[in-house]
Amino acid sequence: MKHNFGAGPCILPKEVFEEASQAVLDFNGTGLSILEVSHRSKEFEAVVVETERLVRELLNVPQGYCILFLQGGASQQFAMVPMNLLPEGGKAAYLDTGVWASKAAKEVKKLGQVEIVASSSDKNYTYIPKDYSIPTDAAYFHFTSNNTIYGTEVFQTPATNIPVVVDMSSDILSRKIDVSEFDLIYAGAQKNMGPAGVTLVILKDELFGKSGRNLPTIFEYEAHAKAGSMYNTPPVFSIYVSMLNLRWLKAKGGVEVIEQENIIKARMLYDEIDRNPFFKGTANTEDRSRMNVTFVMENPEFEAEFLELAKERGLIGLKGHRSVGGFRASIYNALTITSINALVDTMREFEEKHK
Repeated sequence: MKHNFGAGPCILPKEVFEEASQAVLDFNGTGLSILEVSHRSKEFEAVVVETERLVRELLNVPQGYCILFLQGGASQQFAMVPMNLLPEGGKAAYLDTGVWASKAAKEVKKLGQVEIVASSSDKNYTYIPKDYSIPTDAAYFHFTSNNTIYGTEVFQTPATNIPVVVDMSSDILSRKIDVSEFDLIYAGAQKNMGPAGVTLVILKDELFGKSGRNLPTIFEYEAHAKAGSMYNTPPVFSIYVSMLNLRWLKAKGGVEVIEQENIIKARMLYDEIDRNPFFKGTANTEDRSRMNVTFVMENPEFEAEFLELAKERGLIGLKGHRSVGGFRASIYNALTITSINALVDTMREFEEKHK
């Protein structure tokens, strides 16, 4: 058995893979593959409608928000957000908590001013900054809720009276959130929602045209909203598999239930890291991510040996990002407690071997 701890593309439930594989051969009895069916067909239009409905239901999205299924990943949103929200000559405020937050801020500089309200780069992004001020004259405030490389997560939305934008690519649908606290949420699907290729955007209708810029139409949120996410050919397969995964999440009991499972999984792994004398966590305890657990060996010379043992035990994707080193266990929604137990058992096996 393989246990997939890779940071992305994500692990998905077995039943989602099975149903998706059938649709590759014959989608909904049409005699066509989901890979070739027209995005204008009534069968696929029903998929888009259901996927949107499931997002609204699972996240309790209030009235006055639209839901878009776009392409280009979160990286395209780094540019689309300021294009649509930042007026000419305006300023945006950004919290710098990692590589992706930093890259998002850099895109703003091509369109206007950016103020970094705080940064944890001084300690290699091992913590979430606290007690910073958000300028009231900024067009919006942007932060990244979960930092996949560094294993930190923001659990409390910063308080401000200006529009709040959040990149939730790696923790969307993993825990309950109050969507009304945000003006725009974006998330690449490939962590908890579905396969790579589709990007979820949830934004207030009142943000349309906020920047006053004359944008190419394909970069306008309003254009995509008016077209029902079909301004151009959408990522059909990615949306379809996302729908299947959202059905699975709903059947489990929704976000509230999966959040409790994620808390248990993260606690089990962090408890072993803190107990086992061969390992230590890299992120500040209070800021530890439930989605991406980063840790290293007390003696770095053992790391290659542990990775080899993990490979022998069927543990895949544990090698840490080069910015942190060591190990990274990504424990997204579909990863089971069985896989957590397998990792913990392997860590204990290594401990016993070297006592």
